Amino acid sequence: MIDKLIVQGGRTQVIANIQKAAEEGRFNDKVETDDPELSRKQQEEFLASYLEKETTKTYKYNNVVTREIMNIATRVILRSTQVEGLENVQNIAGGGIVTSNHFSPLDSLVVHKTVKKMSKSRLYVVSELENLQMPGFLGYLMTYYDTIPLGPDKDYMGRQFPEALKNILDQKQLILIYSEQEMWFNYRKPRPVKRGAYYYAAKFNVPIISCFVEMRDLPDIESDNFKKVAYIMHVLKPIYPDPAKGVRDNSLAMMKQDYAQKCAAYEKAYQVPLDYTFRTTDIAGWMPPKTEMQASVNSMN
Repeated sequence: MIDKLIVQGGRTQVIANIQKAAEEGRFNDKVETDDPELSRKQQEEFLASYLEKETTKTYKYNNVVTREIMNIATRVILRSTQVEGLENVQNIAGGGIVTSNHFSPLDSLVVHKTVKKMSKSRLYVVSELENLQMPGFLGYLMTYYDTIPLGPDKDYMGRQFPEALKNILDQKQLILIYSEQEMWFNYRKPRPVKRGAYYYAAKFNVPIISCFVEMRDLPDIESDNFKKVAYIMHVLKPIYPDPAKGVRDNSLAMMKQDYAQKCAAYEKAYQVPLDYTFRTTDIAGWMPPKTEMQASVNSMN
């Protein structure tokens, strides 16, 4: 029987949204309730302003600052985070596209730590344009770190965006693209992936650095109804384009293989077969109040 739930606090609606989307098979839908929302015109204006800002001395200074913040945050916040499977990528010397499950605004720190361990490459992150308008310190990081925004403008996505990716890959750097698309808070299971990351890997003839982050509940309490969570990064076998295939066939084959690897990694890490029946244990660290687990998610609508 599927658990029906309501959780106290700020994650109430988010977890209910995750359950509802999972039950309906909408694994790439937005579930967060407080993400910034911009009209198409606002997005276009903001993107133009952002691209202009990237060329300024102020941006370049803050970019250096945010990269150092990320280095410090990785050492301090993730000091106990384990990285396994680095032997799988020891022969990768050029550029590549990293894919990993997306479960936290700061999960890129786990990838950042992994990249620092596997190479001297710089990690760039592809992100929705709206994320650059998050308030406070997180918004500052998103704006000035090595972020490549996705935008609504067809000319930008057809020309400037792929040019930016190519330039970075040609410099033998790594790019993180969240192939699951939207963030699902502390959701343990790998979700079906979208084709974009694999299209660009095939187009620019670079490997997919396939990753999966396992989450383990710790005994310490972080906040009401949530335990602290430890991360274990699993670096899986890299996936290379087949020179005998075109971009479309390669992208589809790479996408299929990456998702299969992530599913296998989930089953090995948690020692359970993967299915998409929603359970309270799907949300890492969560301790739902027993009296509230009987409430229907439909009451949230």
